[in-house]
Amino acid sequence: MKIIVAVDSFKGSLTSLEVGRAVEIGIKKAVPDAEIKIYPMTDGGEGFCKILTDGLGGKIQMIKVAGALGNRVGGVFSEVGNLAIIEVATVAGLAQVPKNLRNPMRTTTFGVGEMILQAVKDGCREFIIGIGGSATNDCGLGMLTALGFNFGAGIFGRNLAHVKKIDTEKVPPELFDCKFKIACDVKNPLTGENGCSAVYGPQKGADEKSVEQMDGWMKNFAELTCQTFNIENKSVEGDGAAGGLGFAFRTFLKAELVPGGDLVLDALKISDALKDADILITGEGCIDNQTLQGKAPASVAKLAKSVNPKIKVIAIGGGVKNISADSIFDATFSILREPVTVEMAMQPIIATKNISATTEQIIKLISIC
Repeated sequence: MKIIVAVDSFKGSLTSLEVGRAVEIGIKKAVPDAEIKIYPMTDGGEGFCKILTDGLGGKIQMIKVAGALGNRVGGVFSEVGNLAIIEVATVAGLAQVPKNLRNPMRTTTFGVGEMILQAVKDGCREFIIGIGGSATNDCGLGMLTALGFNFGAGIFGRNLAHVKKIDTEKVPPELFDCKFKIACDVKNPLTGENGCSAVYGPQKGADEKSVEQMDGWMKNFAELTCQTFNIENKSVEGDGAAGGLGFAFRTFLKAELVPGGDLVLDALKISDALKDADILITGEGCIDNQTLQGKAPASVAKLAKSVNPKIKVIAIGGGVKNISADSIFDATFSILREPVTVEMAMQPIIATKNISATTEQIIKLISIC
C-alpha cells in the first residue's frame, strides 16, 4: 500500500510536517509495511518560504525589517538565482502579534516591501510570494510605501483614511521589470460583505465600527488606484487576500494571483509520486467550503485525481463543517474523539494523538474493504 501524506498545517497547533508525522504514526499502526511519502504543504501562509526553499534548493537571506506592529524584526526570505521567495506571515503574520495587541488599524505590511526591495537590489527579477496568514488590513499601503510609492499618508491600516494621491517618482525603475506570482488562497473581493475587512477583519482584532471604516477607505483607495493607472477591472477574485495585498500586487505590480497550493505542488513535483499511489491523505485545521476555494488540500486533491483517477483521497481536519456534497474528497474526517474546548483540542500533544488515532482507524477501514 502506497500512501502520500500532504496535509497543510493545523494553524496555531501543528506545522505541516508535524501533522504529516502524526499521520505516519497512525498509518504504521494500521499497516506496518505501508510505503509512506510525506510532503509538507502550504497555500501561501505558514511554512511557505521554507517549503519552497527546500524544494528548489534556495539560499535563505535575513535582514532587519518592520514587523506587523512597525517594530524591527528579523525578515527571512530566500533566493534561487534571480528568483526570490517571500512569505508575508514571517514579518506581518497574525502569529507574530500578541492577542491583546491585534488590531488591523495598527498593523502594516511595510516589512514586506523592504524584503522585496532588498531582493531587487540583489538582482532578483522574479518573485513568488505567499500572502496567507497576515495580521494586516492595509491594502498594501505599508508595502507600497516601502517600495517608494508616495501616498501622502502613513503606513498602517488606519492611514488608508488619509490617502489623497499616488506618486511613483521615487519607485526604483527595476521594480517594474519584475514578475510577481502571488500565492493566493482565497477568492474574496477587496470590499463589500465578502471583502477582506468584513470577512477577515474580526479575526485580526477589528470591531464592527472598524470593519465599516476600513471597507470604506479601501473603496476610495481602489477607486483612486484604478483612476491613476487606468485600470478597467476594478475588482477580481483574490483582491481581498491578506487584507487587500492581493489588490495591491495586482494593480501596482501587475502580479498574477495563483492558488498557493498549485504553486507549491508544482515546485515540489508531487505529481509523479501520486501517479501510482493508493491513498492520498490531506487536510488542514478546519475543513469547510473555503478549503475548496484554491487552498492546498483542494489543490493536491484535484492534482491526485487528474493523474490517478483510482486514488482514494481522504481529508482530515480539526473540524469539518458545511462541506459541499460535490467535494473533491472521497471522505472527510474530524480528528476530534471526545468533547473538548478549542484551546484543549489545539494543544500540540492532544492534536498529535488525535491525528494518529483517527488516521489509524481510517487506514484499518480502507484495508479491510
